[in-house]
Amino acid sequence: MTELRSRPLVRLDAAPDPGTDAEAWTARHRAEIRELAAGHGAVLVRGLDLDGRDRAAAVVAGVLGEGLVEREGFAPRDPFPAPGVYSSSHWPADQPMCMHHEMSYAARAPRLLAFACVTPPTSGGVTALADARLVLEDLPAALVERFERHGWRLTRHYNPFVGIGWQDAFGSTDRAEVDGYCAANGIETHWDSDGALRTVQTRPAVLAHPDTGERCWFNQIAFLNEWTMAPEVREFLIAEFGPEGLPFNTFHGDGTPLDAAAVDSINEVYERHTVREPWQRGDLLVVDNVRTAHSREPYRGEREIVVGLGEPFRP
Repeated sequence: MTELRSRPLVRLDAAPDPGTDAEAWTARHRAEIRELAAGHGAVLVRGLDLDGRDRAAAVVAGVLGEGLVEREGFAPRDPFPAPGVYSSSHWPADQPMCMHHEMSYAARAPRLLAFACVTPPTSGGVTALADARLVLEDLPAALVERFERHGWRLTRHYNPFVGIGWQDAFGSTDRAEVDGYCAANGIETHWDSDGALRTVQTRPAVLAHPDTGERCWFNQIAFLNEWTMAPEVREFLIAEFGPEGLPFNTFHGDGTPLDAAAVDSINEVYERHTVREPWQRGDLLVVDNVRTAHSREPYRGEREIVVGLGEPFRP
């Protein structure tokens, strides 16, 4: 095991004998991999022979445990046969996916994530990490207190022109089924006359880790806020759909808007605690999704990462 810079990432070198099957090696070391992820927040296994997406998907499924079928996604993914195993999100290569905790807006979220690198990008494209405990400690106390008191609010506007459609996000073309899912998961719905769907949900911003009880900053407040968008994208969307028609936006839990300074403050704290390790072919990254936030940085060239969402829990 090798320390990489600082928390929350350690490296486990697989170094299997020539011809060793990656699935078999991962199965033998599954308990160790999961223990390292639990103890350090994330572990990078380097040296596996992942010779294609099917092999990578099998390795991811083997390490995950119970897979979580994604609902309420923000970008399309291609599913693999194993539950909870997908391609990475189809998000523009030149646009970052800022620090967040996967599905922290949902009533059921994954406790464990796994990423397997089939094809590393020519440059960039790092899945960076940040310790949610340290982020929480470093954020302004007044900001944290307000979010702990009220939670955070997410609004979404599913329309046929931008982002993912509600049919893909909820895995159904039946409005009644979508309404039932939302009612069961604390999501308010409103259907526009043109068939667009608007939703509102309020979730906790700070979470006690299910195993250790440690307080973690667990949300997507900054990533999904209008002030994190590229200015030209934000201006275009507001011009097209109006301030209330943005595909997504975040607020204080009482509905009060966030200003740009607050969002910038959150992103600056994330940056101070960010750990980066460039992808290599065959890398397997396993992440504790509560203790550790992750991002995806812009990149050039082809990039193929198989992603697993596992161990569902209710935040």
